[in-house]
Amino acid sequence: EALAEAAERWCARTPFQLIAAEETERRMDFYAEPGVSFYVLCPEAACGHVWSESEDCLPFLQLAQDYISSCGKKTLHEILEKVFKSFRPLLGLPDVDDDAFEEYNADVEEEEPEADHQQMGVSQQ
Repeated sequence: EALAEAAERWCARTPFQLIAAEETERRMDFYAEPGVSFYVLCPEAACGHVWSESEDCLPFLQLAQDYISSCGKKTLHEILEKVFKSFRPLLGLPDVDDDAFEEYNADVEEEEPEADHQQMGVSQQ
């Protein structure tokens, strides 16, 4: 039940909907337009498997599957975020590289005050 609530919170921020939650198998199915679907299996406390029955979606899940199989337990939220990132091209969203985006923003923020300062100096003359 706590996993389903976490999934619902995640869905509220993404195009996905939680379309089924099976308590005995601890399986949650997700869907988004245009026909992007996947499910997550969460045996015991850890989430351990993500898959899609759609052959169009399956190749995009490789990143999330690799992430799950790497060391350490993963939370449902961490896995869903990886899946969302993997599916961005299928959803028609721009591909976001978190690290590059943060670095880009940091560069822009550093440059802007200097540019403002130079403009102020020019306008005062």
